[in-house]
Amino acid sequence: MDLRIQNKNALVCGSTQGIGKASAFALAEEGVSVTLVARNEEKLKKVLVELPNQELKHNYIVADFSNPQELKEKIEASSLNFHILINNTGGPAGGPVFNAQIDEFERAFTMHLKCNHVLVQAVVPFMKEQGYGRVINVISTSVKQPLDGLGVSNTIRGAVANWSKTMANELGQFGITVNNVLPGATGTERLNEIINNKAKKTGKSVDEVIETMKNAAPAKRFAEPEEVANAIVFLASGRASYINGINVPVDGGRTKSL
Repeated sequence: MDLRIQNKNALVCGSTQGIGKASAFALAEEGVSVTLVARNEEKLKKVLVELPNQELKHNYIVADFSNPQELKEKIEASSLNFHILINNTGGPAGGPVFNAQIDEFERAFTMHLKCNHVLVQAVVPFMKEQGYGRVINVISTSVKQPLDGLGVSNTIRGAVANWSKTMANELGQFGITVNNVLPGATGTERLNEIINNKAKKTGKSVDEVIETMKNAAPAKRFAEPEEVANAIVFLASGRASYINGINVPVDGGRTKSL
């Protein structure tokens, strides 16, 4: 299928590893010029030279999502000519919500919702001019079914999902869609952290935790980052022009709700 996405420009956040990196590669393979965003310049440089279709002149921006003002300045110093925005940031630390400190919520709110908002405000004017815009937020299945032991994450992901739905309602008239991709357990560094934390707290072995988590999904395995990226690329494409304001779980069927 021709995705009608060639010669578009994409801004991909958290793109030096995991789902962000897989999304950057998948977009580049489809003929999209990719601008990577992350805080580690050495990792950005490494990913940049590995991207497919180097003739597209991919680029990168160094920015720290704990500082929305710095992010805003860095993005505004770029061309801002982006048809596609992939909002993707590593999740908050795990733990029961009752034990969470106020600053944990504040940090997560800043990194996820505030930075998403800064980025959307920066790129939407160009999207409006083009009559084409795709905003995809990589969040979590917890917006449908809160996950045990991820109290702060559950809370903030829910806020991002509702912000996204509201934004979709406001921007749809301009040919801009805003959707959320909800990864299940995916083979990333984030998943390794969650597994190790669960093992320590429960006294189970890492292998036992892995087996339990895999069995929670009908697929009986973890997702590959590339499988999540495939959903992201489709939503970013011209073929997804009438898909707007939805949550797309990519979780192998783990989530119990429809």
